[in-house]
Amino acid sequence: MQWRNTTYNYGALAKFLHWAIVILIIAQYVIIEAAEDLPDGIEKLSQISLHKSVGMLVLIFAIVRIGWKLANRGNPVPVPMPGWQKKAAAAGHGLLYLLILLQPLSGWAMSSSANYPVTLFGWFQFPALVSPDHDLHEGLEELHEALFAILAIVALVHAAAALYHHFWMKDDTLRRMLPLRRKPAA
Repeated sequence: MQWRNTTYNYGALAKFLHWAIVILIIAQYVIIEAAEDLPDGIEKLSQISLHKSVGMLVLIFAIVRIGWKLANRGNPVPVPMPGWQKKAAAAGHGLLYLLILLQPLSGWAMSSSANYPVTLFGWFQFPALVSPDHDLHEGLEELHEALFAILAIVALVHAAAALYHHFWMKDDTLRRMLPLRRKPAA
């Protein structure tokens, strides 16, 4: 297993973090939608607590992913594409990283502003980011929801671009991030 990036592929850690974050963000949506359908009570609180824990895991994975990206500069050789596409891809990646960081941070701050604890699966509690404040909580709730909508749109554009490269351009853009891929396509 190749942990570091090579000329042809992203390394195992980069792939793991990429796909883990994707799966966790999808799970986040499912968890909170299920919680909203529950009546007030212990089951709903449990779902919301799970949502917070998974969100903090996303934040941790995102920080590790960014750190790994900075430490592991040997990215695969870019596929040939026009300059505007390279700039759009770089901007899109930067925006994705920013949103993946801001989304859980806004949720953490929202919980803090309501004086609700944020834990990582009950193992330990994170410190409050802000003091309790009802108006701030309301604003952060709106921000958290808006950030998710923007994240979903940017992620869908990212996925569509990868599929465009795979099926239309027939290049290695998508293949080099797929799990278990070891060498370039023939």
